Amino acid sequence: MGAGDLIRCSRWKVHTPLLLALCLWSICATAADGFPTRPIRLISPFAPGGGNDIISRTLGAAVSKNLGQSIVVDNRPGANTIVAMEILARATPDGYTLLTTSSSQATNATLYTKLPYDSIKDFAPVSMVGVSPLVVAVNPALPIRSVADLIAAAKAKPGSILYPSAGTGNSTHLGGELFAVMAGVTLTHVPYKGLGPGLVDLMAGRLQVIFSTAPAAIPHIKTGRLRGLAVTTAARSGLVPQLPTVAESGIPGYEAGSWYGIIAPAGTPPAVIARLNKELTSVLATPEFKEQIMAVGADPMPTTPEAFAAHIKADIAKWAKVIKLSGAKAENL
Repeated sequence: MGAGDLIRCSRWKVHTPLLLALCLWSICATAADGFPTRPIRLISPFAPGGGNDIISRTLGAAVSKNLGQSIVVDNRPGANTIVAMEILARATPDGYTLLTTSSSQATNATLYTKLPYDSIKDFAPVSMVGVSPLVVAVNPALPIRSVADLIAAAKAKPGSILYPSAGTGNSTHLGGELFAVMAGVTLTHVPYKGLGPGLVDLMAGRLQVIFSTAPAAIPHIKTGRLRGLAVTTAARSGLVPQLPTVAESGIPGYEAGSWYGIIAPAGTPPAVIARLNKELTSVLATPEFKEQIMAVGADPMPTTPEAFAAHIKADIAKWAKVIKLSGAKAENL
């Protein structure tokens, strides 16, 4: 059914909401039948070479084989992903423009008082792709060998435990803030311009603990320069399977870190979303992709569109509370 059919529907004086909806559904279903018929644009909101870019290119190359059309990665960095998100929000909702989103979608909703889009209403989730844990690690010279030890030390001398981050509002900052809130302790945040200098100071003994990205911390844990205590994801990570989760180490319900996923503009036909989800989840289940995504510090985590939508909404609400308690603001980023 095409545009001409909709005109004929009008001529037939179809005025009831139900019949009009059926006409529109038929048009969308027909448009989705042959999807895709041309290349798909996949926006990465970060510069080339980073984790988001690598995941976008790896996933795009694999999914394009199943779809029979090329997926072209378009890097649009800027304003903490806001530039790219606005481009997607204004794109035609036909499935030919997608974006590899991240947990910034959830935190930006509170960090910025005014965004050029609605973080929930303007997007159609397709599937989560993967989750990247933070690793809680300490200087091995300290007598802290578990999360319980860390909590005890923080309670013994409130504010004496210092932890670095890659910047205010970053996941390495907010992961620590959430830990402090849920554990009922006071930690002192020391922001850096990047995680590297913070790791150097931690290993030198000038700081006590870090909520580090996995790729940055794991090499130092392997060499013994850091002692890993736990990972911040809900389940143990295949990246460091020997480490327990924070949740199972004494703070039930604790979950932090970063995630990646694919989203489309709001209004994209459900049949197109379903097709994309099918091909994405198929690729995410392959051993080859699992190995590739774990190489950039993430565990594969495919979901249904509905589950991903619920996750984004819940994450926005969770981090809103943490951000307000921490006092983090966009102008500090």
